[in-house]
Amino acid sequence: MRRAVCPGSFDPIHNGHLEVIARATNLFDEVIVAVSTNYAKKYRFSEKERLEIASETLGSLAGVSVVPMGQGLLAEFCREHGASAVVKGLRSVQDYQYELPMAVMNRQLTGVETVFLAAESSYTHLSSSLIKEVAALGGDITDYVPRAVLKRLSA
Repeated sequence: MRRAVCPGSFDPIHNGHLEVIARATNLFDEVIVAVSTNYAKKYRFSEKERLEIASETLGSLAGVSVVPMGQGLLAEFCREHGASAVVKGLRSVQDYQYELPMAVMNRQLTGVETVFLAAESSYTHLSSSLIKEVAALGGDITDYVPRAVLKRLSA
């Protein structure tokens, strides 16, 4: 079984994330969406809420599970879950420059490979931070996020 991990804080998960995760299901038998928490970041949604939103949104995709990543290294998480690859979406050259050193380190630590998927052009401008900012200022984010996010940001 080919298993991959799509890690992220997903605060909130948006359509760019969904597109990469859906494409990963065409490459792997199982995709684990690992919801991480970086304690240096300020989150809009708690870890529990982010897990609920991701589960609600991705529930219809076969072969996808949503789990908390917990503390520790992504490479170790992959080893513990039997994943041979990490899937990361790239929006730009800057994303690649940021992700490449981590991909090499993960491979050196545990042998896990990183698969980079180029983001669909209609999503290259999306980031969770931008989504939160636009929503907070009253902008319409309907085209960019799943219903589970829209419902919670509108509440």
